[in-house]
Amino acid sequence: MSDLHQLGVAQLAQALAKRDVSAVETAQHFLARARSHQALGAFVSINEDVTLAQARAADAKIAAGNAPALAGVPIAHKDIFVTTDFPTTAGSRILAGYQSPFDATVVKKLADAGAVTLGKLSCDEFAMGSANENVAVPAVGNDRAVPVRNPWDTQRIPGGSSGGSAAAVAARLAPAATGTDTGGSIRQPASFCGITGIKPTYGRASRYGMVAFASSLDQAGPMARSAEDCALLLSALCGPDVDRDSTSLDRPAEDYSRSLNDSLEGLRIGVPKEFLGDGVAPGVRAAVESALAEYEKLGARRVAISLPRTELSIPVYYILAAAEASSNLSRFDGVKFGHRASHYRDLADMYRKTREEGFGDEVKRRIMIGTYVLSHGYYDAYYLQAQKVRRMIADDFQNAFKDCDVIAGPAAPTVAWKIGEHGDDPVADYLADIFTLPASLAGLPGMSVPAGFDDGDMQKSGGGIGKPMPVGLQLIGNYFGEARLLNAAHRFQQATDWHQRTPAGF
Repeated sequence: MSDLHQLGVAQLAQALAKRDVSAVETAQHFLARARSHQALGAFVSINEDVTLAQARAADAKIAAGNAPALAGVPIAHKDIFVTTDFPTTAGSRILAGYQSPFDATVVKKLADAGAVTLGKLSCDEFAMGSANENVAVPAVGNDRAVPVRNPWDTQRIPGGSSGGSAAAVAARLAPAATGTDTGGSIRQPASFCGITGIKPTYGRASRYGMVAFASSLDQAGPMARSAEDCALLLSALCGPDVDRDSTSLDRPAEDYSRSLNDSLEGLRIGVPKEFLGDGVAPGVRAAVESALAEYEKLGARRVAISLPRTELSIPVYYILAAAEASSNLSRFDGVKFGHRASHYRDLADMYRKTREEGFGDEVKRRIMIGTYVLSHGYYDAYYLQAQKVRRMIADDFQNAFKDCDVIAGPAAPTVAWKIGEHGDDPVADYLADIFTLPASLAGLPGMSVPAGFDDGDMQKSGGGIGKPMPVGLQLIGNYFGEARLLNAAHRFQQATDWHQRTPAGF
């Protein structure tokens, strides 16, 4: 089957179960595509022997009639999850050559469900970034670190930090990928690359084996072509892991596919006025409004709501996330694993030189900010105040959910920008997360669904009018509302074909 890459997770699972195609043939097909499109920079590690061995094991289970739901379906993992058979770098030189003795729970759960690992995918260093430009690890086929390229326009960023995951799925190099979302790093790149991605309620997916950035925010989730595919993957990777992850919720796994086809009649969709203000590009606003009109045709009702502290989510997030990063990254000192400086005078000098050589600029920036806001004399003024506002942001959502069932708006205020366009202005990247940060701070589930294209009229940087680029509709639910989100997304995708569009050349 020469068009295997055009099949989504659900379609591939059916074809494999019927033995229309073997897991080995499927794995070989996607490995060939990954190698033929190395210029995108999506993969940072491939081990063909491991992948084909897993595929052969899946074929044996299918033949024996006891195969799990995702038997033989290929998947690639963001290089923030530790894996025994592939190196784990978290996009950083400081973890160069690190090979984990265990698999992350998310990786193990998907393997137990029968998924076959294609390889590891590029990400911003320690998941810190909105563009996938903060990567320090060479991609497969490259001798130096390069930013991942957006398949819709290879001069543009794919979003971050899960940019490698989004680009791989959009370019049909993998039917699905794992991502992590700390402040929007599943939803924003999914939006920029025209795919579907979901962040579940904080604590639904185990963080065990996920290299930590900000522990109270980090959450794993799937990225795929459709809501149906994401439902299958989320059902497999969620579930309690309380013995190994203290933030894991002791709540049974769910079948998120069970209510995909439920009617949307009477569904109340809240649209925050803050999400469609002057800062949103006209093309993005038009796509979101068109999507909301489609929902009304499906029986849903639009409700005006307000999330008044939306703008405060940016300073709150970049204080709290930086504070937690400064603590989490203190373990990378060159003593037990990863990079160690070659020349140093004493232990303190080894720490300093190892971190100077191993960490990139953005990581250093956030460590310094985090150390500052936690320091004596500034803790109360910054960190403690940010925690209080975080609670208020969560309360804003609960007030909004009194009037609506789902909240909708753009995943990002613009489409993907040109590589290097933000240059030395990290704040420009930070501002791109304004619509994804509030749900992350509140620990709520959220997803991005392809909802159209911006025709490029507002993207004139670098000369000329840019190519039409994908726009993502963000859907936010209340705690444990993943099934409702997936239902809303699936019914929208049944009525539209945005999620079926493929970038030219892929």
